[in-house]
Amino acid sequence: MADPTPTKHQHQDILTQVQDEIDMLLNQMHSALALIRHRAPHSAIPGQPLLSSFAEVENPPPNTQGASSTETPTPVTWESFESDIREIAKDIILKEQQIETLIANLPGLKKSEEEQVEQMRELERELEGLEGERVQAVAERKRLVGLVEGCIGRVGGME
Repeated sequence: MADPTPTKHQHQDILTQVQDEIDMLLNQMHSALALIRHRAPHSAIPGQPLLSSFAEVENPPPNTQGASSTETPTPVTWESFESDIREIAKDIILKEQQIETLIANLPGLKKSEEEQVEQMRELERELEGLEGERVQAVAERKRLVGLVEGCIGRVGGME
């Protein structure tokens, strides 16, 4: 049976997933705001001109025939708009729940500060031990390279 404890690489993967999911959530929110801004049906406000969307305020139709025409948004009914908004809201809530699940699986959330500090000390000791092994391996490599060079020099001197 495999160890269920996530490894260091799995923690990094979770953090990357959290970052990616947050990017996607922000894109969804941006798209939702753009939809609301450009497709929301008009509401009559007393004393104000009647416009079909906020986009018409920003991009009024050209007054002259020679000007380039701008696309006017397709009018939307309140029912259709509310349905779209509900769907977008569900998507945003689902994405937020996915992010919460990923965050819950990050290391350290179920440990006290003292346990986290002790784990860091343990990792530092492990790193120091690995650094010692690396230094020994480099010294061994240098010794072996010298030995091989000596053998090659003797073989080269025989010719």
